[in-house]
Amino acid sequence: MYTAIIFSALAMGFLGSFHCIGMCGPLALSLPVQHLSGWRRWMGILLYNLGRISTYAILGLLLGLISTQFSFFGWQQKISVILGSAMIGYLLYSLLAGRKTGRKAIQLPWQKNVLQALGRLYAHKKSYTLFLIGLLNGLLPCGMVYMALTAAFALGSHQQAAAFMAAFGAGTLPAMAGIGYLGSMISLNLRNKIRRAGPYLAGFMGLLLVLRGLNLGIPYLSPEIREQKVSCCSPK
Repeated sequence: MYTAIIFSALAMGFLGSFHCIGMCGPLALSLPVQHLSGWRRWMGILLYNLGRISTYAILGLLLGLISTQFSFFGWQQKISVILGSAMIGYLLYSLLAGRKTGRKAIQLPWQKNVLQALGRLYAHKKSYTLFLIGLLNGLLPCGMVYMALTAAFALGSHQQAAAFMAAFGAGTLPAMAGIGYLGSMISLNLRNKIRRAGPYLAGFMGLLLVLRGLNLGIPYLSPEIREQKVSCCSPK
């Protein structure tokens, strides 16, 4: 089961990483690593990305702990259907709105403070600040991260949720590390095309969450099958 979860999260992270380049690319491009060369620059960029991934894993762990309470009260499957339906609704809204409707970026209450702290960290050129920059970067608004957190929440396990978010972050690593080291290696036109594919990915993830919540007996997806496997393998 963990293999399927990790693979799904890696794939989601990799496919969504090009969207991340469009959103977080400016931060990665302006990392204070220009004074470094060779493997030192790679290590600095790796520290930054490890910070991001750490924040994602911690958020997944916290959401997973919350989701276990819903599972305890028998609400976990209903929550999965609700969240999945919301993600499908996001896809339909994006298709209907098209390019005619302007949508403002979501402003989080702590966003201003995070940006101010990032500004102070960018002024330093020490290795540990790169890790801290990554930690704070993980708190900034990102549609792909929200989708991943939604999927992690629906897993109903804090271990699986944390592993899912860590794997999601790892999936974004090749593109984010590449943009940090090589610069604008992906054209703006291609980035825009991939960004427009974001709602379709959200719709697909939403469909998986709805199917999981309906518990239709689908292997590796339905919770009832997982519970049966556990009970069969557990000592009597």
